[in-house]
Parts: sequence; structure tokens; C-alpha cells
Amino acid sequence: MADPLMRDESAGLRRRLEAADIRLGVSLARAKDTRGVRGLAAASEAGGWKWLLALSAGTLAVGVLRRDRRLAEAGRHMLVSGVMAAMTKTTVKRIVHRTRPNVLMDEGLYETGWFGPNVGPWQSFPSGHSALSVAVASAAGRAYPEIRGVATAAALGVVGVQVLRGAHFPSDVAAGALIGLSAEAAEHRIALGRDVIAGVVF
Repeated sequence: MADPLMRDESAGLRRRLEAADIRLGVSLARAKDTRGVRGLAAASEAGGWKWLLALSAGTLAVGVLRRDRRLAEAGRHMLVSGVMAAMTKTTVKRIVHRTRPNVLMDEGLYETGWFGPNVGPWQSFPSGHSALSVAVASAAGRAYPEIRGVATAAALGVVGVQVLRGAHFPSDVAAGALIGLSAEAAEHRIALGRDVIAGVVF
């Protein structure tokens, strides 16, 4: 049986970390309604699932049409990594509810818990933009190391703007980025295993 004192200390630490996360998120989002941040927010929509999956599918299609195996494989890896990241973040969002920073700042409401309302304002954790951007950028950078720096910078830009616009707390984007990295790494390992099996069979 767990020590009650240790449980209390653990809960206290968790609450302090959450409070620090909230304070930092609100502080960084104070300019969320300015023209500059709104412009960045609009640009960061390039990190949304529709655009990224379209980019990935388009890369795959162009690679197939050109018979460019490297490009087609890059598109396939980007697409599968993005889909895996999207499925993971959606699952977590349905299990965990957390109101967004802009809800706290504009309405004074903050709640978090399990299996809450399955609606946008209550789905701050984790950041879907961060998950997909990091997954697709990591896949593109693995296929083409020469663009890794640019792809990573673009993904990190999308991640950062989610906090500045008041859409997510810092821990939300960190969790999203971790999901993206994990999805890409898992897809890479799966692809390697598939290639090994194909080599043995053929």
C-alpha cells in the first residue's frame, strides 16, 4: 500500500507544476489578440492536419508519378507518421479534458479531468498542431537530411505559436511534440522491419 504522505507530496508537486504551466501559458499569451500574433496564428494553420496530410499525400503522389522512389518513400513516411500522430492525439484528447488558455483568459474558466466534453475549447491537451507538425517534419528530415534544419524550424515555429495565440499551455505543446516524435520513430522502425522482411522473402 502506498504511503499516504508520499501520495500527498506527489499530488502537491503535480498541482504546483500545473500551476506553473498555467502561469507561463497565460503570460506568454497576453498578446494573443494583437494583430501580429493573429497573423502568426493564421500562418500556423499550415501545421493543421488538413494541410500537412495534403502535403504528405501530394509528395507521395508526385514521387509515384515521377517514379522517384526516394520522394515517394518520403511522402509515404510523412503521411503514415502524420496519421499515427493524429490518431494518438485524438485518442488522448477524448480521454483527457483541459480547457484552453484563451478560455481561462477570456471567460475565467479552467477545468481538467477525465472524459470531459469532446469539444474544441475543452481539448487543450495535447496540441494536435504540434503533434502533426513535428511528425511530418521529422519524417521529411529523415528522408532529406539537407532540409532537416528548415523542417525542424518550421515545426517549432508552429509549436511556439500555439502558446502565443492562447490555444495551448506549454505542457500541451510539449506533449504534442513528443507524440509527433514517437509516431515518426515508430513508423521508421516499422518501415525498417518491412524492408528486412521483403529482403528475406525476395
